[in-house]
Amino acid sequence: MPIRVNPNTFANNPLDRASDKRLDDGWLAARMQDADSMIVPLWQLKPLVLPPEREGGLCDIGWLRSGMMAALVSPNTVIVLLGIDSKDRARFALDISHFADPANDGPLAGFGDFAEIREIAGSLHEEDAAILAQAKSMIDWHRRHTFCANCGARTELAEAGYKRQCPECGAEHFPRTDPVVISLVVKDDRCLLGRGPHFPEKMFSALAGFVEPGESIEEAVAREVKEEVGIDVGDVEYHSTQPWPYPSSLMIGCIAEAETEEITIDETEIADAQWFTRDELKAALNGNAERLWVPPPFAIAHQLVKAWAEET
Repeated sequence: MPIRVNPNTFANNPLDRASDKRLDDGWLAARMQDADSMIVPLWQLKPLVLPPEREGGLCDIGWLRSGMMAALVSPNTVIVLLGIDSKDRARFALDISHFADPANDGPLAGFGDFAEIREIAGSLHEEDAAILAQAKSMIDWHRRHTFCANCGARTELAEAGYKRQCPECGAEHFPRTDPVVISLVVKDDRCLLGRGPHFPEKMFSALAGFVEPGESIEEAVAREVKEEVGIDVGDVEYHSTQPWPYPSSLMIGCIAEAETEEITIDETEIADAQWFTRDELKAALNGNAERLWVPPPFAIAHQLVKAWAEET
């Protein structure tokens, strides 16, 4: 039975990640030379995208044929295998941040635009958004782990980009994903939403925070909610997860049942928190609420609000 379709943007990646091929240097070399293989370049963590073919259409990933790779590679260039598509073509991500401005100068001038994923998430095909989230997270990890945390020596790329090896002390470094709980706190026919200090006016969202070492998801939800708004929660129900490439987190969406109602906000993290009725949330989802608006559909907070508000 296939896994359930995830309702969140950046999920549902269609690629076979081909983890069994990452140690096969011969296979990797052949795929990088294969004319059918495709690469997506990222500059300053922004992928190359092509504009919509018609007004109101969706953007496409700016895939390049492998033959372009030689013109884009420099010493220590990071190349990561993203996986194999349904037509058995290898897909790679390539960091070209060493170029000054590749959209206007160099071998990619005029090919497309380098765009911030979060800004174009709503204009991407669902599967493309997931692939780009993977690409951005992996390239970002390499950019932040150039040197060994154990001895300080420069590390080397290994295993198709899924490991960095230290040639001096032998330490191995692997990509990490940080778990974050994001919780919609509910009680009867109301839910509690909070505002961060830098949120746009009237925007409220679910409460979120990193899971600490030695902590379960349920414990993290209870701790974060208590810390941020002073509410005690009981039952915690899992909803869904969202890969979040900023820089590399896994948002774990939950619905938490409140056991208390009085709000006491932590002003270092929360600017405001309020209870809202189900009808107010339905109006907000339709863009008709007077005192709030919720995050856009590409955010898991939107999906949590939508799932609860539309319960029958």
